Amino acid sequence: MQLRIEGFDLPGRVADTNPAGPPYPAVHVGIQRRDEVISLVPGDAESAVWQVEVTTKDGPDFGGPFIHGKRGARFVYLSWGTVASGVFHGFRRAKIHPADAGDELIAAAVTGRGVLVARLGLTDAKGGPICATVRPPHVAWSVQPLV
Repeated sequence: MQLRIEGFDLPGRVADTNPAGPPYPAVHVGIQRRDEVISLVPGDAESAVWQVEVTTKDGPDFGGPFIHGKRGARFVYLSWGTVASGVFHGFRRAKIHPADAGDELIAAAVTGRGVLVARLGLTDAKGGPICATVRPPHVAWSVQPLV
């Protein structure tokens, strides 16, 4: 099954959320595959899109290198960090739970009728990078046709 995460309203290239010191510079966000963060997007981009393959099992449970968490509570990480000398240093993560899409949308995506899409703003109420668990209504789920 294809899962696409569409992010909008990114917080900018500087995040003033560092409790231990100065603001974080050169902020980027990416999707976490196992222990690495890939497909980095600058924090001041107009939008960010990640599309990945996930597997489904026993109704519905999710698997694959982009899926984290225990059975019944699986999620995808969007990881925030700084980039210095080409190296990503994470400081915050957001969890997106595909099961929140609901059985009907998941079934449509699993049967190949479309891509399961999560659309969400990436800036929190304080103007920083969104983090922690992000659930509806902050994530809008849909199925869009395969392209």
